[in-house]
Formats: sequence, C-alpha cells, structure tokens
Amino acid sequence: MTENGNFKRRVRARAAKTGESYTAALRHIRGTAPNDLAPKPKSLRLAVAQTTACDDPRDIAGLRGCGQDMRRLMREAHRAGARLVHFPEGATCSPNKRIMSSTGRDQIGPADWSRFEWSVLREELAATRQLARELRLWTVFGSVHPLTPPNRPHNSLYVVSDRGELVTRYDERMLSNTKISFMYAPGSIPVTFEVDGIGFGCTLGMESHFPEIFAEYERLGVDCVLFSTTGGFAIDGPDFAAEMQGHAAANSYWAGFAVHAQNSAPSGIVAPGGRWVAQCPADGTALIAVADIDDNRGNLARLWRRTARSGIYQPHLVDDDPRSGGRDTF
Repeated sequence: MTENGNFKRRVRARAAKTGESYTAALRHIRGTAPNDLAPKPKSLRLAVAQTTACDDPRDIAGLRGCGQDMRRLMREAHRAGARLVHFPEGATCSPNKRIMSSTGRDQIGPADWSRFEWSVLREELAATRQLARELRLWTVFGSVHPLTPPNRPHNSLYVVSDRGELVTRYDERMLSNTKISFMYAPGSIPVTFEVDGIGFGCTLGMESHFPEIFAEYERLGVDCVLFSTTGGFAIDGPDFAAEMQGHAAANSYWAGFAVHAQNSAPSGIVAPGGRWVAQCPADGTALIAVADIDDNRGNLARLWRRTARSGIYQPHLVDDDPRSGGRDTF
C-alpha cells in the first residue's frame, strides 16, 4: 500500500506541476503511451570513482599502484551493480610538468616523454581491459595516449566496453597553457558512445570552463556527459564541481564528475536539474559513488529549450528597438 500510495502521489505531483490530466501524468511516469506503443525508458547504474594520483611516470611502483587501485574500484562498482564505472583524468598516471620538463624543474620546458615507463603502462592497461571483460563492466578512464615520435601524446579518456575492447578514445581539446605549450597534442572532435541505450559524451581536463562543449553534446543528444579531471590546483575543485552542476542544469542531462581523491571537491553524479544525487566522501579516500541514471525521456525543460532555439520567436518580433527610441513611448 505504501509503494502504491507513493506512486500515486508522484502522478498527482506531476499533474499539478505540468497541468496535465491525471491520465497523461500517469502515462508519462509509467513510460507508456496509448496502446503501450511508446518505448520503455532506459536506465543503467553508473559508478563514478575518485582515485589516488600518481604524477611520476618513471615510478614503476606508482604506475602499478594506480592500476591496482583502479581494478579494486572496478570490482567495487561491479558488486554495487554498476554497468559503467567512470575514472578521473590521468587515472593511470597524470605526469607532472616539472618532472617531465626537459629543461629542469625550475623553468618549464618541452616534456621529455622518454621518461615515461610505457611498457609498464601497457601492461596495466591490458590488465584493466581483461578485468572489464571478466566483470562485464564498461570502464572509462584517463590516460596518456602515445603517438609516433616526434608527435606529442594526447591527454585522453579511454572507453573500454564490457567485452574488454577499446571502443573509442576522447582526446582533450581545450588544453591549458602548459599542456598546449609543452606537453600534449590537442584533440579535435567530440566523442559519444552508448551503453544499454544511454548515450554518453566525454570531456576532460579543464573543459568544464567551456560551456560550448557541453552545449554541443546536448545537440548530439547524449543523456549523460562524463567529465574527468585532476582538479587542477586544490582551489579549482569546487569551481569545476559547480560548473558541472550548471552544465547539467542548463542542458538537462546527467553528468559524471570524476576527480582525484586528494582534490578539495569529491567525485559524484549530478542529475539533470543540477542536484548531486551521489558523492564520494571528501576525505581523500579512493572510493566510488553510485546512482541509477536514465534517458531522461520526456524532459519538458530540454524539449522546450530545443524548441526555443528553433526560431519560434521570429514571427512575434516587432520593430521596437529600445536603442533607437522605438515607436512606442511613454
């Protein structure tokens, strides 16, 4: 009786909010149309991780530790029933610009990528893909992606399917001044992928500062944008977190926020209205936050904003420019 009563209250609340009839509100919440012809809403359980950072790619033990930490959290996500786990930027290693600088730590110069233990990274990536296959768990994580020398590497997000296959890769496009000057080659395109009917977009690094990237993913029709970052300086974490709430609210989609555990803002999941629905503890512990997300079917705010951008206002415009005094005056 309690469950049925709660369901009826949800229907009445939607009807009061939207002005729909009780039947129309019931149809929306059930995800059905007349004759049950409408497709059922799609959903999945998302896990977002915060991990301990390694910033020295020469440190073999550190690289191994990052891989082991990721795989421990993958197992936790699997036990929690997640279909996809989302990790921060540089989850395998986020090279420190001073360690990589070919001109020394004091004056930052071009990165010397021969300092990276690439063979160890490849072994850890292989182990992570193997576990994704064993757990049947989609896994998204940040890693440096090497290119043929003398080309710089990309700062990337790898998307590994539940078959352990690397299905796509997103390369950070809006690089910081240090990254573009001394470290990485930029990416050039948005990247989307789909899991169980839920569409995802990828963002990375400092890209939360660029709303056009998130508006682009809305136009591409994704249901959730995954943003992975190191968090930059400790003071940047809250800024990035607040921006992700704003992007989720403005575009009416879900957002995953994955950051290193040492940052001042914990990893978490934001609902389409901009509210946190799950967050890791802000104590520097490597953990996961879990929430069920959906395809946000029938989101009225998102549908209206698309309609509002389609030119519907043009027929209603009048020649009354306030800068020229206008024709209508007091």
